[in-house]
Amino acid sequence: MEGTYWTHDKPHLPVTELRKPFQPIDGDAFKDAATARATIAASREHPNGTTEGGYAARHQHRTVMQQHCDYWDKDGDGIIWPQDTYRGCRNFGYNRFLALLATYIINFDLSYPTVPGWLPDPFFRIYLDKIYKDKHGSDTMTYDSEGRFRPQQFEDIFAKYDRGDKGGLTFGDVLCMWSGQKMVFDFFGWSATFLEWLATYRLLWPDDGIMRKDDVRGIYDGSIFYKKEAEHQRKKELKKQRLVKRM
Repeated sequence: MEGTYWTHDKPHLPVTELRKPFQPIDGDAFKDAATARATIAASREHPNGTTEGGYAARHQHRTVMQQHCDYWDKDGDGIIWPQDTYRGCRNFGYNRFLALLATYIINFDLSYPTVPGWLPDPFFRIYLDKIYKDKHGSDTMTYDSEGRFRPQQFEDIFAKYDRGDKGGLTFGDVLCMWSGQKMVFDFFGWSATFLEWLATYRLLWPDDGIMRKDDVRGIYDGSIFYKKEAEHQRKKELKKQRLVKRM
């Protein structure tokens, strides 16, 4: 077997065989996967990022990491207040408890690295001009240290951890990824990565338990948040219509 070596009459399979990285196919339109993209979340299936509704074109002035956060900055002032986080979570369907919990975790943990000075912000605001400073370890490394999107690392998520080539990830796959990406003694990174992917799974909440690759990509550039908000609003309208018919 390729990559297998033998010690004391027992086969050993290196982790490099178990977790093979993404490799482009000859003739693939997706080029230079190792080159980070500043403003588009490119993948093999979507080499030009999210083109639906002109999303990528409308966000060319923002890094992909900023795009991920812009959903919560409704007034476009570059600052996310705790109430912005709460409203955004409620708008795509989180209940009050989950919205409050998410607000506490996000703004409490992520505010200080982004503040313009040395003193903590008393309102725990997040400043998007410096959101790249919230990059942490033990994650997928899909964002680089400046907030650009790294297609190779994004594709590696699915090449390494999509067991059975399903086109997505189950929560079990996510746990394997979480374990596989851990860096030694990086306790903040371990917990942050776990909570981020738990929140991702809760947001996508797939009926068959599989988070689709393109939906996960939409998390990175923030496009999925607008879709989930619209979907939640449609459900609320249908519920109201049913109530009216019953009256």
